[in-house]
Amino acid sequence: MALVFWEQAVNDLSARDPVMHRIIQCYSDSMPEERGNAFATLARAIVGQQISVKAAASVWQKVTTLIPEITPEALIATEVDLLRTCGLSARKVDYLRDLSRHFLEGMLVTVNWHDLDDETLIRKLVEVKGIGRWTAEMFLIFHLHRPDVLPLDDIGLQRAVSLHYNASQPVAKQAIRTIAESWQPWRSVATWYLWRSLDPIPVIY
Repeated sequence: MALVFWEQAVNDLSARDPVMHRIIQCYSDSMPEERGNAFATLARAIVGQQISVKAAASVWQKVTTLIPEITPEALIATEVDLLRTCGLSARKVDYLRDLSRHFLEGMLVTVNWHDLDDETLIRKLVEVKGIGRWTAEMFLIFHLHRPDVLPLDDIGLQRAVSLHYNASQPVAKQAIRTIAESWQPWRSVATWYLWRSLDPIPVIY
């Protein structure tokens, strides 16, 4: 996430939302790293699908030990059985290999990511096997540094909103959307701090 807007986002969120102000104060010395590799960001998001932040970090570390430089060429050249030893399901290995093919065949590398709006980008990305809206949103947040993405399907976001805004009771997606209205145009930043409030390991894709 580009840090050029981070300070303004933090100030705005803190001024508008007392809950967000408290969370930000707890993690004021923490912010996400900038990410520069589109392929690695998408691959890591696929690895992180439907598992905890801790589990995703563990699997990704094993993948990067096996493949120190995460590129489409290196990943597709790695034997399936070796990828499975990293803790990847057969389905995720299939998704990663399909993603590699999309890059190697030029179907994604020619996309002018920064020229497209969020929803157009999401529609483009979900054409790839294994990439749903959540994975596309992680790409928007962590690679393209889009400041106003609200990943409503994210379990961590749902848990954090439940904890901080609804006395740990379940919260409907529409209710999260309503709470997040005051966060605009910094919903990515708010989401990142909510993630941070749940786990000692910062979310990275």
